[in-house]
Amino acid sequence: MPRPRPPHLHREVTRHGNVVWYVRVRGGPRIRFHAEIGTPAFWEEYRAALTNTPKPTKSGPAVGTLAWLIARYRETTTWAVLSAATRRQRENIFKHVIETAGTVPAPSITQRVILEGRERRKDTPAQARNFLDAMRGLFRWGTDAGHVRSDPTAAVKNPPRRKGDGFRPWTEDDVDAYERRWPIGTRQRVWLDVLLYTGLRRGDAVKLGRPHVRDGVAKIKTEKSGKTIEVTLPILPVLAATLAAGPCGDLTFIAGEGGHPLTKESFGNLFRDACRAAGVPGSAHGVRKIAATRAANSGATVAELEALFGWTGGTMASLYTRAADRERLARGAIHKLAGNTERTETPAPRYPVRAPDRNR
Repeated sequence: MPRPRPPHLHREVTRHGNVVWYVRVRGGPRIRFHAEIGTPAFWEEYRAALTNTPKPTKSGPAVGTLAWLIARYRETTTWAVLSAATRRQRENIFKHVIETAGTVPAPSITQRVILEGRERRKDTPAQARNFLDAMRGLFRWGTDAGHVRSDPTAAVKNPPRRKGDGFRPWTEDDVDAYERRWPIGTRQRVWLDVLLYTGLRRGDAVKLGRPHVRDGVAKIKTEKSGKTIEVTLPILPVLAATLAAGPCGDLTFIAGEGGHPLTKESFGNLFRDACRAAGVPGSAHGVRKIAATRAANSGATVAELEALFGWTGGTMASLYTRAADRERLARGAIHKLAGNTERTETPAPRYPVRAPDRNR
């Protein structure tokens, strides 16, 4: 006769064909085991699960807790493929999550808990969206891995974006003011011209350097939202002149004092300081906007803008081409407003007069 299974111990085969064991007491949360069944560690986890007091492991937080789930998430390929900037951002979010709820069993995190976390950040919608993105990534992976039964973030919507156009785009006057304050030969002028004449995002611009340039053409893989796209950027003469005057770093064009590379965060802070010194209330992303506007006003197509700026799907590129097309159409049509200054009646349309058919 087979030995009876201990109380509340359940066996399940995941969609990937893996056998998992877990405890569930009277409809409560599922607490999954990670030690091999039958081993002392397995029964230690079993006893801890029955009392809902997971025992801390020697190397980390208590098994089954939210902090433990986050620690396991950091060990996965899902985490590793995120960009370095995204991982840093989510690490900051997880740090606060662990401080406030790290000892809570992960399966007990409900949709209501996630909603409350979003609402605590309602005054800063960007932080609320970043919080949701981090928790979605964690629980989607946790659900697939069988650590939690359901994803509490699935039905939680992002907070609405505040009305506006996002980052303030630079104007031509802003560019003139910055160039007067930071002439060619200054580090700050290199910063602006790399942004302005490549159209790269801040995080990609700080990586661009001589190793990317061959025969006057730069090729660099850009990263945004988990996608890697290679863009080809011929070095324009105006940018080449700025880079020749420098100062640049050995590996990157954008550099700090001493020629050392900069992270996108530190560069963003230094660039804002340079803007303030020039009396320009701008940002690196605002430079990208005026670069896209210039290209669109010069007749760049949607496909050309996407190739240059690393966009996909046509949505972003269409925003700039539509605005440029509206301006061109308005300039071409404005004279038509004065087409009937005499205020006469609108003449009837002229149709070709057909000669009568004499054979009828």
